[in-house]
Amino acid sequence: MFNLIPWMRTEEETVSERFADLRREFDALTSRFFGADPWELPGRLLGRTFSPAIDLFETEHEILVKADIPGVDQKDVKVELGGGVLTIQGEKREEKEDDPVSYCTVERSFGKFSRSFPLPHEIDEDNIGAKYKDGILTLRLQKANAGKRKLIKIAV
Repeated sequence: MFNLIPWMRTEEETVSERFADLRREFDALTSRFFGADPWELPGRLLGRTFSPAIDLFETEHEILVKADIPGVDQKDVKVELGGGVLTIQGEKREEKEDDPVSYCTVERSFGKFSRSFPLPHEIDEDNIGAKYKDGILTLRLQKANAGKRKLIKIAV
């Protein structure tokens, strides 16, 4: 019971441990509330970071991923698959004007992005397709052993 009361804790617990606990609690709170890394919040709230919208869905034989990344050059996109996690990384570069301009409204965002997703099935790494057209990246990931169900008989 006394461990629940902060001022009754033992002297073994240092001040730095208490601040580490507080930071973990704050990070968890902001992550649940904003859905983002708390140290990226100022940029996200001001609309200064770019994060593409992703759709991930599956059929009987494959997992499909569609990512909206308009304005991103194909050479600036990197897709990795490892450990059952799909990662899409890239950078949307800011357009620079040669002539001095005075902006009235700035709503578009730029910068590096990285999105990672755990996949619900094992993937046949030799059978992956990718297409990039009109700012939409489409990935077709064939499921490993798709359609092959294993029947296990249990003696009762």
